[in-house]
Amino acid sequence: MNAALYYTGCEENYQPHFLDTCSLCQRTLAHNHDIFMYRGDTPFCSQECRQEQIEMDEANERKWKIAAAKRSSRTKTETQTTKETDSNKAVRNGTVAVA
Repeated sequence: MNAALYYTGCEENYQPHFLDTCSLCQRTLAHNHDIFMYRGDTPFCSQECRQEQIEMDEANERKWKIAAAKRSSRTKTETQTTKETDSNKAVRNGTVAVA
């Protein structure tokens, strides 16, 4: 624990700084070693942890793109089916008088 925090009695109110631990493995980051950053504000303890996060993000992005493409093609199919159904309906034009 940080000696200054202990001395002031603030240890129970301590809010961890975002550079205190690796975002992937939660290992404590040494202040005298390199910190590997990703997407601006995400710290990692090593290049391996950072690369693993990058690969996970890319896999999620691919899944989202595939899901979006499926939704898009499904919407197009439903729209075409609706148009075909609408074109097969008989519609009468004219005036109706009600007494």
